[in-house]
Amino acid sequence: MAGEPPEYEVLWGEPVGSGQLAAAEEGYRAAGPAERLLWERLSVFEGAFDRRAVEEVCGYGTLASADVGAVLDRLAHLALLPVDDLFDGEDGGPRHWMPHAMRAVGARRLTARGDRWAVVTHHRRWCVKVARRAAEWWQRGRQVDARDLALRELPDLAAAMDPTTAPLGPGDEVGAALEIAVSLWFLWLSCGRITEGRTRLRHALSLHPGPPPARALWLAAFLELESGRPEDADPLLVQAWASAVRDGDERCLGLLAHLRGSIALYQGRARAAAEEFRAALARIGDAPGFGPTREACWAALALCFSRTDPEAAQEALDQLERDGAGRRTWAGRDLFADAWADHARAELLAWDGERERAAEHARRALREHLRLGSAVGASCAAELLARIRLLDGSPDRAAHLLGAVDLLRTSVFDTSYEPARYCTAVRSRSDAALSALLDDPALREAYEEGARKGLFALSKER
Repeated sequence: MAGEPPEYEVLWGEPVGSGQLAAAEEGYRAAGPAERLLWERLSVFEGAFDRRAVEEVCGYGTLASADVGAVLDRLAHLALLPVDDLFDGEDGGPRHWMPHAMRAVGARRLTARGDRWAVVTHHRRWCVKVARRAAEWWQRGRQVDARDLALRELPDLAAAMDPTTAPLGPGDEVGAALEIAVSLWFLWLSCGRITEGRTRLRHALSLHPGPPPARALWLAAFLELESGRPEDADPLLVQAWASAVRDGDERCLGLLAHLRGSIALYQGRARAAAEEFRAALARIGDAPGFGPTREACWAALALCFSRTDPEAAQEALDQLERDGAGRRTWAGRDLFADAWADHARAELLAWDGERERAAEHARRALREHLRLGSAVGASCAAELLARIRLLDGSPDRAAHLLGAVDLLRTSVFDTSYEPARYCTAVRSRSDAALSALLDDPALREAYEEGARKGLFALSKER
């Protein structure tokens, strides 16, 4: 009927009924002054939150941080839902989420009060701290926890990485947006969120008013490489080098040497890659606070030599263990480096004809990359495992793995993506061996069955 309110509104991408909004308004009117104020301020959260987050974002002015906890307890039954999203081993109290109807009421009242931008500013500062904490956990060996923290808080972090929604001009907030994006480098590069990281970082860089920080340019270049665009990484690498030299950022110069090595390895220039990884080791220090670790450099060196100089590859793996032992006196293992080290060990064992041990290390690499979320690493490890299965005379198991790899790649990357030559060399040999065999209906079925099962299921098969 004309003049009647709509049955629902789309709020934050979800339909919310007019009845829900009316109930939320009624609950807001029934709340006390302090509860109403907290209700409004909580509307800036995109995802779930705990008491510490509420204190940092909402506890200021007439609602003191010391009083927030008690007000939150009174408000919880009126406007919030409990959330059980603590990850394994995390210490923390109850967490809550504000349903969209309640959030809409709070957001409208917050805007009407004229306080929205102040709360958004507090929220962005909290997001910077969360990103820093996740980055610190990653460097200190709590890598799964770091990934889980970043993913859980990603709705809020994503909002803070968009400077165009800032209370000030985009140029005034782009520094915080860049810091969050760069702090989450591990989520983009090591945990499979390459496309998202590239999009968010490019957006923030496009709004930066001056010369971008060297580490932001390093990350932008690395994301181009991991997207299969090494030619687009080169100009960013040059800019990053000039910025790091200008700022005297020795650590970033080490990161750039590591990146140059990664580009060379991607392109199949193993000798040049090894030189760059050695240069990185000379610069990054014993306990880097940001970016790839020394173990990651040693694992990369082992990959460079694994097909041409087994002794040098083994020496790099031995040095990885020695460096890692020192690091583990204050931090845990670098799981990402361990996965690539297992890949290199599988290559060496296959070289020596120890195929069963090689298969076990390839499986370990596959499982660890899947655990972290790296599609690049998982695909490469699975293709190596498929090659070992072919050498063992098990073409059906190889076809399973290759079917799953192809499904993963097409679901994660666009059609222009080209894997590194280090990986394609293994795949081309497997494809050549299977090309005649795939005319066999049983092997074709095995390939399709592998795609249906997926790499997670196949990684558990011995």
